[in-house]
Amino acid sequence: MKRNSILILAAALTCQAFTLQSREITVIEKKQAATADTSDNVTIIIGNDLFRFDGNDSLVIIRMGDRGLNIQDSPDGKKVDIEKYDTELGDLEESDTDSNREMDSNRNKDKDWNLNQDQEEQERYRGSRNFRGHWAGLEAGFNNYLHIESLTLPEEISYMSLNTSRSNCFNLNFSQVNIGFSRHTGLVTGIGVNWNIYRFEGTNSIAVGNDGKITALIPIETEPLKKSKFNTLYLTAPLLFEVQIPAGYNRLNIAAGVIGGVKLNAWTKLVYEDGEKVRANGDYNLNLLRGGVTARIGYENFMIYGSYYLTPWFQDLNGPNGYNLEPFEIGLAFTFND
Repeated sequence: MKRNSILILAAALTCQAFTLQSREITVIEKKQAATADTSDNVTIIIGNDLFRFDGNDSLVIIRMGDRGLNIQDSPDGKKVDIEKYDTELGDLEESDTDSNREMDSNRNKDKDWNLNQDQEEQERYRGSRNFRGHWAGLEAGFNNYLHIESLTLPEEISYMSLNTSRSNCFNLNFSQVNIGFSRHTGLVTGIGVNWNIYRFEGTNSIAVGNDGKITALIPIETEPLKKSKFNTLYLTAPLLFEVQIPAGYNRLNIAAGVIGGVKLNAWTKLVYEDGEKVRANGDYNLNLLRGGVTARIGYENFMIYGSYYLTPWFQDLNGPNGYNLEPFEIGLAFTFND
């Protein structure tokens, strides 16, 4: 009798729902309850969100839109609750809706991931374009050279000994090319002019002897010699790998690589006490090309740099008494990379 009353109530509500809004009954399902008793469950759904009815002998749930009425048998009698749901969709549609939401969420995540990837690529590209190395600028330092990695020269070429404190180099690096890997790392190359001044410690100069080798030249003038120096001029080009480490608002710059040079000129110069100057241009048995290693470290545009040339400076066996020397320089640089 009770069950028949529930069915009559459901039929009445169904008719009312059809009167309020014409909707097609999308689901009518009759199934066995998942409980121990064998009473039947009756479920009626009209439309997607207009009306839903779930009922059995102990519980009746009537839902219209986001409002619902629960009628439940209890030892104290019937218990009636009015509930409000978070969604207007029926319970049968909720699983499909959750699945769709999850699929949409996954699609959105994929879109976000692709967007982030594109943004990272664009930022990396913009960063590499903004990379500015530290090569172009002015440099000044001190020169010397080694023999078999030692500053001590053999006795027979003591005339090549230098006054290190007055042997200077001046460089103008007037061209720079940046190849950025990111905003703070990349390769740097360019072109510069390297002027080396080697001031001899003794009152002598150098020349190419009759045997084709570099030898000492002792001036025959009676006037005392004030100073004597050997000059070289090279066109230089480096290839540096540079890393810029953020330090506060500025950057610590570290670079190392190789450097090459092409000889442009070489000459000696004598200055006498009376002010007379004698200059002699020549080849001085220097190789046309030279190469070595270089490194620099600095803060923003101020750098400390050093270069050491490993290739033979003089032509084979035509250096001072047949020896070869390895020039190096160290100094300060002011770059204008920005």
